[in-house]
Amino acid sequence: MQEEKTLTKPAFKDALKFWFKLGWISFGGTLGHINIMHDFLVEKKKWISSSRFFHALSLCMLLPGPEAQQLAIYIGWQLHGKRGGLLAGLFFILPSMFILLGLSLLYATFGNQAWMDAIFSGLKPAVVAIIFHAVWSVGGKALHGILYYLLAAIAFACVFFLNISMPYIIIGTIVFALLFRYFWPGLVYRKRTGQVEKGLSEEGYYINKNTEGLGKDFKVKLLIKQSFVFFLIWVLPFLLFYFLSGDFSFWKGLILFFTQTALFTIGGSYTVLPYVAQFSVSKFNWLSKSQMVDGFALAETTPGPLIIVVCYVGFMAGYNHFENSLLMGTVGLLTTTFYTFLPSFLFIFVGGPVLEHSRGNLVIGDVLSFVTAAVVGVILNLTLYLGKDVLFPHGLLLEKIDLMALLWISASILLIFKFRLNIVYLILLSMVYGIMQY
Repeated sequence: MQEEKTLTKPAFKDALKFWFKLGWISFGGTLGHINIMHDFLVEKKKWISSSRFFHALSLCMLLPGPEAQQLAIYIGWQLHGKRGGLLAGLFFILPSMFILLGLSLLYATFGNQAWMDAIFSGLKPAVVAIIFHAVWSVGGKALHGILYYLLAAIAFACVFFLNISMPYIIIGTIVFALLFRYFWPGLVYRKRTGQVEKGLSEEGYYINKNTEGLGKDFKVKLLIKQSFVFFLIWVLPFLLFYFLSGDFSFWKGLILFFTQTALFTIGGSYTVLPYVAQFSVSKFNWLSKSQMVDGFALAETTPGPLIIVVCYVGFMAGYNHFENSLLMGTVGLLTTTFYTFLPSFLFIFVGGPVLEHSRGNLVIGDVLSFVTAAVVGVILNLTLYLGKDVLFPHGLLLEKIDLMALLWISASILLIFKFRLNIVYLILLSMVYGIMQY
């Protein structure tokens, strides 16, 4: 009797409450998001078993885009169909988007004030420390041997010295992975262990390893139909800008860039952020490098995925291009959000059935391990790219190093690594540190 009760389908309104709440409390990056979802969905509510939860997570890690958001879409879809997945994905990003919009408006309005500069002088060193922590964390999991260290070094050199863009690095890494796996499989093969212990019971969970998930039956005709629907959704705002905007070339560049960005974010937010920073600052001149660092600081203060910083980039692009127009900045932010996160729904609703059939595919797992190793080198480049201007705001001369910034980078690294301080508290401390300097 008790088992029958626990296997009852969760009420849609209960799931909706959780997805809405998750959007406002999901601080701490991808790991924080996953822990919150696992604690509620698996441990507390037993809506999905641990084996199915981590299987869904592993599938999402193979996809471009923020894996935590895609995991929410996937589970919402499995629980309550397309409407469940759609609302789960929207609630995951909308709160952070609106918060970042408010912060961007404040930044654009008061960014030249001395007290605002002081706050960011404390936040910027902390951002460098946070990104360095990401290098360390991802590297510890991704670099399994000399080959992987070498691949990370090559990826770093390609970005730092040769200025090669992220899509080419990803494609090259995939090619290398397939070649190494074919000719030297002993260098690639790693002992694999299951993510979930065999002894864990699957009873009492609404979705478990024996449950047939939605999208199990793959049909090419349905795949083409759904892809066409997503294309229509993608092209509609594009056409509106074409007919209604007086500067279509700018919006065309913005839309195409962030669509391309969304398609090459394999490896999580830290994969795409160096690519966005490199092109939006150096090629498109949408914002300055200093403003880019400020954007990272603002994004760290909001819930949701760190990739939300691209919405700030869209705001500053519209704001700067249209001569300090807050309205155009807002349109830029909304446009960037739409085209960055739309592919996540496409990959889950359209590509979900395809991925279900790839369960346990060792080739995909090996390719992903190579891509993740390359990501370490790319994140290291981001650390140096942003950290250089924080430590040497007046040029790369040792006597011109910003000692206060160096002090707070060191202190932030100590707080994160030694005392495991929550990122939110580090941001608050950094703001206080900046105000104290002022």
